[in-house]
Amino acid sequence: MPFYDLPMSKEEILKDVDFIVLTHIHPDHIDISIENGTVGAPLNKTIPIFCQNEGDATILKKSGFQNITILSEESITAGGVTLRKIPALHGTFIPCGDAMGVLFEAENEKTFYLAGDTIWYDGVKNAIETYHPEVIALNACAAETKENGRLIMDDQDVWNVAQTAPYARLYLTHFDNVAHATITRHSMRGKLLNYGVTNYDIPEDGETINY
Repeated sequence: MPFYDLPMSKEEILKDVDFIVLTHIHPDHIDISIENGTVGAPLNKTIPIFCQNEGDATILKKSGFQNITILSEESITAGGVTLRKIPALHGTFIPCGDAMGVLFEAENEKTFYLAGDTIWYDGVKNAIETYHPEVIALNACAAETKENGRLIMDDQDVWNVAQTAPYARLYLTHFDNVAHATITRHSMRGKLLNYGVTNYDIPEDGETINY
């Protein structure tokens, strides 16, 4: 993962990174070494990294990261941005491990909710109703496995988010680049048209969207 090359070199992408947020340790979110189980080989290990729990922190420490912070539902502030862990449910049958979402708040910026790898469930609904995020990023290709069921959101889940947060702009991602996806960018647009959902963006590879 991914199927296709990145639109820029790793060096260009990482050039101005001040902080890293790791929602969970899966190979479509961070590089994993098959040989020794370490993660994040291309990353600068001195850059502060935020993760979801002690288990992930232990792996990051083994991998050489030097400045690790475990997020919680109590807010913390870094670089003028407040971060807060939001619960996630990574599977409809059996969750394929823990994952988290993250809420970002900063002065003069829209409140941003990165839902992460999750399906629609009460934890997502409660976060939206509590914090009223103006931009919500959803991993929404309906990736699935036999053991875990659907791992992340599908079109109906996106509709549920749109119904709950009609004031927000939805940023839909995770399309067309992982083997276990079942919805493409093209098919998602058609499905959302049938639902009447219009408050969303689906970026093309390499596209930047400002909110």
